[in-house]
Amino acid sequence: MTSEYPKGHFIEKSSNMILSRSSLMLIVLSLGLSACSIKYSFTGTNINYELVKSFSVENFFNDSGGGPANMEQRFTEALKEYYQRNTQLELVRNNGDLQFSGSVVRYSLSPQAVVSSGDPNLPDRAGLMRLTIAVEVEYINLSNEEENKKQTFTFFQDYDPRSVTLLDVENQLVEDIFETIIQDIFTATVANW
Repeated sequence: MTSEYPKGHFIEKSSNMILSRSSLMLIVLSLGLSACSIKYSFTGTNINYELVKSFSVENFFNDSGGGPANMEQRFTEALKEYYQRNTQLELVRNNGDLQFSGSVVRYSLSPQAVVSSGDPNLPDRAGLMRLTIAVEVEYINLSNEEENKKQTFTFFQDYDPRSVTLLDVENQLVEDIFETIIQDIFTATVANW
């Protein structure tokens, strides 16, 4: 059987077709996006900076009865820093256009996986421990009262008590949990996904 095309021509033609399909998809996507009039910010917010120029964060309290001594202060500062990094809002001491207040309402440890001791005379023990933190946040938006809310945000992290103690990992666990909770607060207040 003889072919009218030189050997390998079909492969080259297929590659060109894929490239041209990719190029076509990029062109269609670009045209589609430029035709849309959707307001989108690359920070992921829907803040109208003509109306909302500032935010304030009251010191959070620790009403959980547990956790590191400075936990509420760490949360307060982390929340301020996150909004400063991810918005154009000015942090003010009091009465911002957006206002945050609240408290840590839960700090608890609970076993998640039981590991057999292998000895009938010894009790089974926890294979994983879970640290759970919940923060209740009151959010006030002076330019749009419909967005005002009071909501509790919860997250957890697990650790293996067979290899580390809580004191060894507590600071890192608290930091990781706060990071996720703050991202959730940001999404619920100014990202509105």
